[in-house]
Amino acid sequence: MDEANTAKTDLIIGRNAVLEALQSGRAIDSVMVARGERTGSIGKIIRLCRDKGIVVKEVDEKKLSYSCGHANHQGVAALAAAHDYAEVEDIFALAQSRSEPPFIIVCDELEDPHNLGAILRSAEAAGAHGVIIPKRRSASLSFAVAKASAGAIEYVPVARVANIPALLEDLKKRGVWIYAADMGGTLWCDTDFGGAVALVIGSEGRGIGRLVKERCDFTVSLPMAGKINSLNASVAAGILMFEVAKQRRKNGGDGI
Repeated sequence: MDEANTAKTDLIIGRNAVLEALQSGRAIDSVMVARGERTGSIGKIIRLCRDKGIVVKEVDEKKLSYSCGHANHQGVAALAAAHDYAEVEDIFALAQSRSEPPFIIVCDELEDPHNLGAILRSAEAAGAHGVIIPKRRSASLSFAVAKASAGAIEYVPVARVANIPALLEDLKKRGVWIYAADMGGTLWCDTDFGGAVALVIGSEGRGIGRLVKERCDFTVSLPMAGKINSLNASVAAGILMFEVAKQRRKNGGDGI
């Protein structure tokens, strides 16, 4: 099955089907509505999405038809999530239940579902307490992400927030040190990851956004000995996560 067809299996198509999915409490990533369409039950669908904090995207009719495989979508389709989203508080609660300082991965507009899935897999293996992603301009918990995570999606809480810079300010108030994975920083092996840690991973093309980086306490880098000046986002994230895990084990498991 190709990528396009895989994506279509995540879709709930048509007004009644989308409305029932929303009312049943099923995990929904986002809802696509044909641009200018507000007739009949579309208005109710949009109101439900707003009440539940679900992103509504206005899209061109042709794009919606293509995404739905030219099925009769009636102006609306929902992208189903492969797993329920957690809250940021759930991540802190998991850390507390393990008597560990929080260890959080923050993805800043990471768009490739395979990268997000791989990060979830590494996060679970390294003992991270959760992953946080933005609601917009980000890969979400699609079935492609679930497959790439190799089952980790069932064990790693993933929370979505409207604003990553605001999230980082809140984490800092709660005693979490923020580390940006970017060029020009301290070498990963010379960085002290003691205490509560949030590791920020940037997007595949743009890296970490300016407003996000300004709110980080430290920048940590991996040395590049070859001719390519950067690593795949999920590979870099995995290396850094296991450095955090190594330091926590070395310090008796408490990271302090």
